[in-house]
Amino acid sequence: QVQLVESGGGVVQAGGTLRLSCAASGNAFDLNVMGWYRQPPGKQRDWVAHITRGGVGYYTSSVKGRFTISRDNAKNTVYLEMNSLKPEDTAVYYCVADLSAAKTYYSATYAMDYWGKGTLVNVSS
Repeated sequence: QVQLVESGGGVVQAGGTLRLSCAASGNAFDLNVMGWYRQPPGKQRDWVAHITRGGVGYYTSSVKGRFTISRDNAKNTVYLEMNSLKPEDTAVYYCVADLSAAKTYYSATYAMDYWGKGTLVNVSS
Protein backbone atom coordinates (compact mmCIF):
# COMPACT_ATOMS: atom_id res chain seq x y z
CA GLN A 1 0.00 0.00 0.00
CA VAL A 2 1.09 3.56 -0.77
CA GLN A 3 0.20 6.76 1.08
CA LEU A 4 0.40 10.16 -0.59
CA VAL A 5 0.62 13.35 1.47
CA GLU A 6 0.39 16.76 -0.18
CA SER A 7 1.70 20.06 1.14
CA GLY A 8 2.23 23.60 -0.09
CA GLY A 9 -1.29 24.80 -0.80
CA GLY A 10 -2.54 28.18 0.36
CA VAL A 11 -3.79 31.59 -0.68
CA VAL A 12 -1.94 33.59 -3.33
CA GLN A 13 -2.70 36.62 -5.45
CA ALA A 14 -3.18 36.32 -9.18
CA GLY A 15 0.17 36.30 -10.93
CA GLY A 16 1.85 34.71 -7.94
CA THR A 17 3.65 31.41 -7.42
CA LEU A 18 3.07 28.34 -5.30
CA ARG A 19 4.93 25.06 -5.08
CA LEU A 20 3.08 21.90 -4.17
CA SER A 21 4.85 18.81 -2.86
CA CYS A 22 3.66 15.26 -2.48
CA ALA A 23 5.56 12.59 -0.61
CA ALA A 24 4.80 8.93 -1.16
CA SER A 25 5.38 6.41 1.60
CA GLY A 26 4.88 2.69 1.93
CA ASN A 27 5.58 0.50 -1.11
CA ALA A 28 6.43 3.46 -3.35
CA PHE A 29 9.29 1.92 -5.29
CA ASP A 30 7.15 0.67 -8.18
CA LEU A 31 5.29 3.89 -8.92
CA ASN A 32 5.66 4.58 -12.63
CA VAL A 33 3.57 7.72 -12.72
CA MET A 34 3.14 10.51 -10.19
CA GLY A 35 1.08 13.59 -10.84
CA TRP A 36 -1.74 15.93 -9.98
CA TYR A 37 -5.45 16.31 -10.50
CA ARG A 38 -7.50 19.29 -9.38
CA GLN A 39 -11.13 20.00 -8.58
CA PRO A 40 -12.35 23.61 -8.79
CA PRO A 41 -15.34 24.59 -6.66
CA GLY A 42 -18.52 23.13 -8.12
CA LYS A 43 -16.74 21.42 -11.00
CA GLN A 44 -15.46 17.97 -11.79
CA ARG A 45 -12.00 16.77 -10.94
CA ASP A 46 -9.59 16.85 -13.89
CA TRP A 47 -6.06 15.82 -14.69
CA VAL A 48 -3.44 18.61 -14.46
CA ALA A 49 -0.03 17.05 -15.03
CA HIS A 50 1.99 13.92 -14.51
CA ILE A 51 5.56 12.77 -14.74
CA THR A 52 7.11 9.43 -15.56
CA ARG A 53 9.76 7.70 -13.51
CA GLY A 54 12.23 8.83 -16.17
CA GLY A 55 11.31 12.48 -15.70
CA VAL A 56 9.10 13.16 -18.74
CA GLY A 57 6.30 15.55 -17.89
CA TYR A 58 2.89 16.00 -19.48
CA TYR A 59 0.46 18.85 -18.93
CA THR A 60 -3.10 19.78 -19.64
CA SER A 61 -3.24 22.66 -22.10
CA SER A 62 -4.51 25.27 -19.63
CA VAL A 63 -1.37 25.03 -17.46
CA LYS A 64 1.27 24.36 -20.10
CA GLY A 65 3.99 26.99 -19.90
CA ARG A 66 2.94 28.09 -16.40
CA PHE A 67 3.25 24.89 -14.33
CA THR A 68 6.29 22.65 -14.05
CA ILE A 69 6.19 19.15 -12.65
CA SER A 70 9.29 17.45 -11.29
CA ARG A 71 10.13 14.35 -9.36
CA ASP A 72 12.77 13.11 -6.93
CA ASN A 73 12.74 9.32 -7.16
CA ALA A 74 15.16 8.95 -4.24
CA LYS A 75 12.68 10.77 -2.01
CA ASN A 76 9.54 9.37 -3.69
CA THR A 77 8.34 12.94 -4.00
CA VAL A 78 6.67 14.88 -6.79
CA TYR A 79 6.50 18.66 -7.05
CA LEU A 80 4.29 21.08 -8.94
CA GLU A 81 5.70 24.57 -9.43
CA MET A 82 2.81 26.86 -10.33
CA ASN A 83 3.65 30.26 -11.81
CA SER A 84 1.50 33.07 -13.17
CA LEU A 85 -1.43 31.77 -11.20
CA LYS A 86 -4.93 32.73 -12.27
CA PRO A 87 -8.19 32.78 -10.29
CA GLU A 88 -9.36 29.86 -12.43
CA ASP A 89 -6.52 27.78 -10.96
CA THR A 90 -8.36 27.84 -7.64
CA ALA A 91 -9.05 24.23 -6.72
CA VAL A 92 -8.29 21.37 -4.41
CA TYR A 93 -5.17 19.74 -5.84
CA TYR A 94 -4.82 15.98 -5.45
CA CYS A 95 -1.59 14.06 -5.73
CA VAL A 96 -1.92 10.82 -7.67
CA ALA A 97 0.25 7.83 -8.41
CA ASP A 98 -0.10 4.85 -10.67
CA LEU A 99 1.72 1.57 -11.14
CA SER A 100 0.86 1.19 -14.82
CA ALA A 101 2.92 2.40 -17.76
CA ALA A 102 2.54 6.12 -18.32
CA LYS A 103 0.02 7.55 -20.76
CA THR A 104 0.34 10.95 -22.42
CA TYR A 105 -3.04 12.03 -21.06
CA TYR A 106 -5.42 10.95 -18.32
CA SER A 107 -9.16 11.39 -18.38
CA ALA A 108 -11.11 12.83 -15.47
CA THR A 109 -12.40 9.38 -14.62
CA TYR A 110 -9.20 7.37 -14.95
CA ALA A 111 -8.78 5.14 -11.93
CA MET A 112 -5.37 6.09 -10.60
CA ASP A 113 -4.04 3.51 -8.16
CA TYR A 114 -3.44 6.00 -5.34
CA TRP A 115 -4.81 9.40 -4.33
CA GLY A 116 -3.84 11.91 -1.70
CA LYS A 117 -6.39 13.76 0.38
CA GLY A 118 -5.84 17.05 -1.41
CA THR A 119 -4.54 20.52 -0.67
CA LEU A 120 -6.42 23.75 -1.36
CA VAL A 121 -5.01 26.41 -3.67
CA ASN A 122 -6.91 29.68 -3.61
CA VAL A 123 -5.91 32.35 -6.14
CA SER A 124 -7.40 35.74 -5.42
CA SER A 125 -7.97 38.34 -8.13
